[in-house]
Amino acid sequence: MNKTQLSNAIVRAGASALCAILMAASPVGAQNMGGENFDATAYNLNAQFLAVAKRGEAERARALLARGAAINSRNRNGETALLLFTRRGDGAMVEHLVEHGANVNLAAIDRTTPLMAAAHEGHAAIASRLLAAGADPHATDRLKKTAMVYAAGAGRDDVVRLLLDAGVEVNRRFEHDLTALMWAAGYGKDSTVRLLLERGADARLVDDRGLAAAEIAGKAGHATTRGIIENSLR
Repeated sequence: MNKTQLSNAIVRAGASALCAILMAASPVGAQNMGGENFDATAYNLNAQFLAVAKRGEAERARALLARGAAINSRNRNGETALLLFTRRGDGAMVEHLVEHGANVNLAAIDRTTPLMAAAHEGHAAIASRLLAAGADPHATDRLKKTAMVYAAGAGRDDVVRLLLDAGVEVNRRFEHDLTALMWAAGYGKDSTVRLLLERGADARLVDDRGLAAAEIAGKAGHATTRGIIENSLR
């Protein structure tokens, strides 16, 4: 809501309704406002639940869930407790949330999903659990990156394997026609480059600049990585 809209809202609705308007504008408030049985206590529970989740306080989060906090409530960044605990690598809490109905594909405002977070941080066991619960391995965030892009670029071999086994095609083209091999090459992730080559990555493919993985590695100053790729072509 911009300043003009806010001003108009004050005039139309009056100060007494302004609080409700502001609460409805937030991801957490939106989940409860307008409901037939809106309960301010539940709203407070959700806010507390998300606050402790952000701090990684698992036991307090469990207690608030037991008291009725909404498991898929979201903070101002659109982050769910599942996303927050995934980033921290708290597998036990992730399991608890999934078992109790957390939406594994509910993304933040920047469209980051829990699976992307697990891929970026290298939490393979959590990534495996999310995939088993139906996480979409092909989802893209606001930067048009996927879980595979994050895993390959960060050199998270175990997650790359999981994603390949989940059906992500090894030569799939991502933004700018980059493949997972190109992402790994650009960051000098030698073990990931070897893994992708072993799984059938085509080192001859080029991006939208006409650069192949070996050239991308070379331009980034990763001579060893470039050598690995060039040797695979001989």
